[in-house]
Amino acid sequence: MNGLVIKNTGSWYVVHTDDGQDINCKVKGNFRLKGIRTTNPVAVGDKVDISVNPDGNAFITAIMPRKNYIIRRASNLSKESHIIAANVDRAFLVVTLVHPTTSTTFIDRFLATAEAYRVPVTIVINKVDLLNSDDDKEYLDAVKYLYESIGYDVVEVSARTGDGMGLVKERLAGKVSLLSGNSGVGKSTIINRLLPDRNLRTAAISDIHDTGMHTTTFSEAFPLPEGGWIIDTPGIKGFGTIDFDKHEIAHFFPEIFKVSSGCRYGDCTHTHEPGCAVLEALENQQISQSRYASYLSILDDTNPDKYRKPF
Repeated sequence: MNGLVIKNTGSWYVVHTDDGQDINCKVKGNFRLKGIRTTNPVAVGDKVDISVNPDGNAFITAIMPRKNYIIRRASNLSKESHIIAANVDRAFLVVTLVHPTTSTTFIDRFLATAEAYRVPVTIVINKVDLLNSDDDKEYLDAVKYLYESIGYDVVEVSARTGDGMGLVKERLAGKVSLLSGNSGVGKSTIINRLLPDRNLRTAAISDIHDTGMHTTTFSEAFPLPEGGWIIDTPGIKGFGTIDFDKHEIAHFFPEIFKVSSGCRYGDCTHTHEPGCAVLEALENQQISQSRYASYLSILDDTNPDKYRKPF
């Protein structure tokens, strides 16, 4: 039988078969992704073969080739990676500008990884109903302008009131979509708005640290009324990149890559080299300081002692 992995609890999987059954499965055999050590050899979104034994126990026996996936470092101290989801048509990165505040470094690291693995991204700015002051609204406009000017799709929503959710529904219809972001940004509230029958648990934000608490403990895909699936994932605190080549990182920042064609040296790291078009564009405010800082932070992942911010 063939099917789609729609739930991963870490010890077993639920596979939605082509004939409409949901079957609990274990993994049979040793799955590895191109030699990269992963904490989860099978991910939600994987298309798999399964076999059912006479005793009723079912096993995943093979994974079909993936068209893409989103992957991150399992932890800052780990060399292992964690596949967040596979075979995704679009990732929806949910961010908030207040209560809690999503850092631009987290946004940029997610976007760079999505670029590396060929996953289109829509940035969903949630909780816009909480942006009441002039400063808040100016910051919202600045964030939206920054990412739209690079070429990213950005939507403003309030999952609590429903404002803007129609735009999200339009983009989800008929697609396999990943919903990701920090804890506390409102992913479960968004899914409850899209799928009221699910009634996913939500949690209050910590008053002390203004951070979210995990309400989703494993990844799960839900079918959408308009067709397609939405994959809900546990909240992510940080987004560690893995196995990036230092000469390729600029490729995953579209505005930096575009300017880098004017660099004097083909292997320019855009940190100190003479004739660097990226540093010149940064000085002329054609590249955002926050985006460049995020680029350097990923460059640091490849060699933490060598590359430092030049100002």
